[in-house]
Amino acid sequence: MRKYGLLFLLVFGWGVSFADVRLPAVLASNMVLQQRTDAKLWGWCDPGERIYVTTSWNQRIDSAKGTRDGKWMLSVPTPAAGGPYTIEIRGYNRILLENILIGEVWVCSGQSNMEMSETWGLPDVRAELPSCYNTNIRFFHVPRTTSPYQQEDVKADWVVCDSTALKRFSAVGYFFGKRLNKELNVPVGLVESAWSGSPAEVWSPGDVVEQDTLLHNAAVRQVPRDGWPYTPGYCYNAMLMPLASFPVAGAIWYQGESNTVAPQTYSRLLTTMIASWRKAWGRPLSFYYVQIAPFKYEIKDQASVLREQQEKVMSVENTGMVVVSDLVDDTADIHPKDKHDVGYRLANWALGDTYHRTGVVYRHPT
Repeated sequence: MRKYGLLFLLVFGWGVSFADVRLPAVLASNMVLQQRTDAKLWGWCDPGERIYVTTSWNQRIDSAKGTRDGKWMLSVPTPAAGGPYTIEIRGYNRILLENILIGEVWVCSGQSNMEMSETWGLPDVRAELPSCYNTNIRFFHVPRTTSPYQQEDVKADWVVCDSTALKRFSAVGYFFGKRLNKELNVPVGLVESAWSGSPAEVWSPGDVVEQDTLLHNAAVRQVPRDGWPYTPGYCYNAMLMPLASFPVAGAIWYQGESNTVAPQTYSRLLTTMIASWRKAWGRPLSFYYVQIAPFKYEIKDQASVLREQQEKVMSVENTGMVVVSDLVDDTADIHPKDKHDVGYRLANWALGDTYHRTGVVYRHPT
């Protein structure tokens, strides 16, 4: 019997293994957590596994138990801006997150004018490369991906701002974050989730668009093109929802050119999208956006109608619009090269409207 008992242990007992605790990509070393909030930490583990989290800024230990679906989540209070800190996560294994800063976190989204980086040949970004290193600015660049279903994770990393990282990061996002970092004197985390040519429908929940007759009829006017997503909800599912548990202060948005095919519906579409993002994050995120620049579109008055629609969205609480018509020197180019001033103006909206700094001029003449 002892022989068979030993055989049983070898085959069944010693073969037992436990799954490692895992984290989503957005929870990693070098990240910036939103200050003065209850920051959610989450991941995957064995069902019933007890997870312990220790935050170095207060040496507090919190714990959560793995659900029957093998997931865990808890919230930790974050202090005022500062760092660097560490977070230790212990289950059957140990994860140590290092070089964490506490500060202000913003999402940078939209289409090509938000996505444009130094690799597009932008002179204002190229001039920044020799002196751009700043450990208090961090980037999280979400890769282009789509899905018909809501996803739980992305493949990306938090990196410190340096010449290598800046070359492929949103120029508008960088100049926005650089100004916030300087004026607020706090660390800034920037999450880029953008895709050239993408209409706003793909950044909105698909069911919300489809259930609205007006928005559905506008969406079907999008012409499928290679390399450009056009199905409602597909970028929202894959490039935003995996981040919705990660606390942020707000979002900046540079998009609209691809919605000139049905410009009359844009205010309704963007208002719906903003409401959906706020519902996903569970808070009234600040939302500042760029009015599209003048461009010679195929159909007369497409752009002017869309710009009028963008103006109407300012009636939504905690929103603001940046006008850039004076920053364009070539109306035959849909990609204006001046991204420094666009980021600067977006930052002024945040400084004046979100952070209530006095003496900041951020509203355009009306």
